[in-house]
Amino acid sequence: MAYRVVINFTFFFLLLATLVPLIQMFPFCRNQLDMNFYEGSCPRLPMIVRYGVWSAISNDNRMAASLLRLHFHDCIVNGCDGSVLLDDTPYFTGEKNAPPNRKSIRGFEVIDSIKEQVERLCPSIVSCADILALAAREAIDLVGGPSWPVALGRRDAITTSQAAANQQIPSPIEPLDNIIAKFASKGLDLRDVVVLSGGHTIGFAQCFTFKRRLFDFQGSGKPDPVLDSLLLSKLQNMCPNKDTSNSNLAPLDATTTLTFDNEYYRNLVSNSGLLDSDQALIGDPRTASMVYYYSTNQFSFYNDFAASMVKLSNVGVLTGLQGQIRKKCGSVN
Repeated sequence: MAYRVVINFTFFFLLLATLVPLIQMFPFCRNQLDMNFYEGSCPRLPMIVRYGVWSAISNDNRMAASLLRLHFHDCIVNGCDGSVLLDDTPYFTGEKNAPPNRKSIRGFEVIDSIKEQVERLCPSIVSCADILALAAREAIDLVGGPSWPVALGRRDAITTSQAAANQQIPSPIEPLDNIIAKFASKGLDLRDVVVLSGGHTIGFAQCFTFKRRLFDFQGSGKPDPVLDSLLLSKLQNMCPNKDTSNSNLAPLDATTTLTFDNEYYRNLVSNSGLLDSDQALIGDPRTASMVYYYSTNQFSFYNDFAASMVKLSNVGVLTGLQGQIRKKCGSVN
């Protein structure tokens, strides 16, 4: 009897020694996200993504904000599955051209370029959804923001929905209650709303997203009385009351536009938030205290932003044999 136990244990360890390398070679066998998901199958992935993002930001200083927003718009619509990257086909109308995204989200070519590099070294191994999650992290780190752990193993969606994008993406002109509800539907709480809104410390917005605050706030025919008068004057020059100015760009944070910091919250305290949805955070008792806190404590904002990004990047992921590993991010295999 004792002899048989020794033989069984020996067989078990031999079997384990055989399976572990196989699992590393074929990571799709695993059904959950893992920090070391590609350690055996594509170990150079983090370096490839970081270099690709660095190169993109070096050529276009808006790209850090764009990659963060692209990741958010992917995750907030049916989860972080790379569906936002899909082009329209005769079989489905995707998220790219939904009104909240059309001529607004950008950075697709950056993800496509990184994917091409990854495919050369690790063909059909790494998902577009994982590349996008890593790219967002690297983008924020490269412009002075926090880093956070990105567990990997997401699979790519094989379909997408414009209707879902229209319904689920928060609008900068809708009431705060609606935005809170949309976040809650993804398992994100009130603090996540405030913290992830802090991503607006970098980037730009098109004039049409806030122009009513400048000329006809809530149908009054007058500017938003809360908006700082000096900022109002600057914005009216950037965004004159003409349809031709709708696509003009204004910085979300006019003070430190290209640096990730807590200046966004200081702007809200001084009534210099650009979007309705941003300024609403200081005017609501449920969120105002958090805005004041982050306006004076950048370290806490960084920590909480990192934690919220981890939560966001885990929303609705596909794993295991769900979805697929797309060879090109814009189309299903």
